Parts: sequence; C-alpha cells; structure tokens
Amino acid sequence: MTQQKQPSVKTSVTELKYKGTGPRIILKNEYEQPSGSFKLRGIGHLIQVSIDKAKSLGKDKVEVFSSSGGNAGLAAAYAAKYYHVQCTVVLPIISKPVIIEKLESIGAKVIVHGKHWGEADHYLRTVVIGELDESIYPVYAHPFDDPLIWEGHGNFIDEIIKENQLSKEDLLKVKGIVCSVGGGGLYNGVIEGLERNDILKDVPVLAIETNQTPTFKVSIDAGSIVHLKEINTLATSLGSPYISSKSVENYHKHKTYLALVDDVEAAEAVVDFYDSTGIIVEPACGAALSVAYKRSDLLDKFGDLSSEDIVIVVACGGSSTNESTLNEFRTLTKTS
Repeated sequence: MTQQKQPSVKTSVTELKYKGTGPRIILKNEYEQPSGSFKLRGIGHLIQVSIDKAKSLGKDKVEVFSSSGGNAGLAAAYAAKYYHVQCTVVLPIISKPVIIEKLESIGAKVIVHGKHWGEADHYLRTVVIGELDESIYPVYAHPFDDPLIWEGHGNFIDEIIKENQLSKEDLLKVKGIVCSVGGGGLYNGVIEGLERNDILKDVPVLAIETNQTPTFKVSIDAGSIVHLKEINTLATSLGSPYISSKSVENYHKHKTYLALVDDVEAAEAVVDFYDSTGIIVEPACGAALSVAYKRSDLLDKFGDLSSEDIVIVVACGGSSTNESTLNEFRTLTKTS
C-alpha cells in the first residue's frame, strides 16, 4: 500500500441541531483528525515539507521538536511517527496528565518545563535544540506561528469546496465562519483558505477567545502585540501568551469580529455538545461551539441572519478532556 503524502485526513461536515432559532450551523469536524484536532493539518504539512527539504540536503537523521499545551505536540508526535522520525515535546506544567500519557503512547519524548507555553517554547529552542549534535537535522514545529502551518490549516476550507461537502447553492448562503483563537494559527489558516477560494473569499470570520486568554483582543486594542504575563484558564490550548503578528495583519485586511466568552461558557458548550452528539472535545473547541448554545447572541455580529443562512463553525477538537474532566465541567456549570 502506498503511504499518503501527509498524515491528516479528510473530515466530515455535519449540521448541528441546537435549541432556539437562527441560521443553520454547519460543523467542520476537525476532531476527526487522528491526533484529535485540526493541528495535524498544518503541523503535518510543516513536517512533511521539512523532511523533504532535509532529504534534498542529504540529511538523513531528522528529529521533530515541539512545544505545546497539548494538541500541537500531539500533532507533531503523530506526524513524526507517521514519517518514522523521533519527536521531543516540551510541555508547560499546566498541561493535563492525559496529554502526557497520549504523547508517550505515540512514542514521543516528553519534557515538562515552564509555567506556560512561552517558557516551554523558550526552553525547547535554547536548551533542547540548542544543545543538539550537528548530525541531527531539527524540525522545529511551532504550535501556530509559521506560514507552512497556516497553509496546511487552510486545507479544510479547500476540502469543503473541492469535496462538495457543501453544494454551490449552500456555499453562497455562508454568512460567516467561527473559530477559536489562541495564538492565531487556526484563524490564519481560515483566512488563507477563504482567500484562495473565490466563492468564500469575502466571508467574515468570528474569532472567539476566552476572558482568561484575550491575547488577540488586547493586542488589537493596544495597536501592537501584547504578551500576557500570566495565563490561568480551563481552555489550556488557547493559553498562548501572545497572538501572531500575521493574525493582526489578517484582522486589518479581512473582515473579522472578535468576541470573548468565559471559561465556564466554553466548558458548558463542551457539556452541551457531548449531550447532543456523544463527542468529547475540549474547552478551546467549546469557545467556538458556544455560539450554538448559551452564546448564540454572538452570531448577531454577522448581521440579521435567516433560517436559510449558514454559519460554519470549526469544531477544532482537542484531547485534554476525558470523561472525568467532562463530569467536572458538568458540576462547574451547575454551580456557576
């Protein structure tokens, strides 16, 4: 059997049935990726291109290095295993044990260092990669800030169109796309995907953060990139201390709305989504899914929508939630 070029897979689209009136909500189900989230699209693409480059340079000892709150590391580890190369992942201390267990089960070497992703990433680049033997060709898989990652993430927009997951008639009814934002990798991929497909190029984007991780909003308000000093959030995969500069650039060139939901609202959406579908995602995904539940008011940013209009929500997935944490979220939402 011939191995496919990249480790990511085609994902389905489904219409989410939700309470209340409003537009049709179509989910792009990136939780179906083998690593558990959309991250595999972009990071898998980055690693594939980097390995091809190493081969062209005559380098045969390639190793992958990632720093992540979880999902980017899982994507890097999965892609590295797919391409039969070693992978090292540095995680901050706030990372969930379930993520560490999953990384090790894939075969990655895990190092825990730093209070948040920024500190973990600095340690990876300056110490782990900095002290490598010259015989090793390192592939640094940034969690979100690399053009190759955005290019790969944008493939899911191409897929919706080229695989006829929505008819041309339905594509013309799309009034907005909703995605969660941490460091901006997914958002940048959405913009790239929209702008390389004429039928959707003018569709606005609603980028949702949590009140506890407002990196995008504070940077737009300040007019420059702001680094958060502390991050304490249930949505750990959104816990980047800064937004990518490309995201700020995209905000100013593509119609984008920013919105904040609370951690509890994101967790509540995780519970609601599970109760309606039986699928477990994490609060980072719940932030976007909240528009179908408690925060349907955010859809008003797209204007006066009819029941025939369509909003695409990126169900980005995530692997930090299990049945135990799901029950914790259920208790949290009942007491808040």
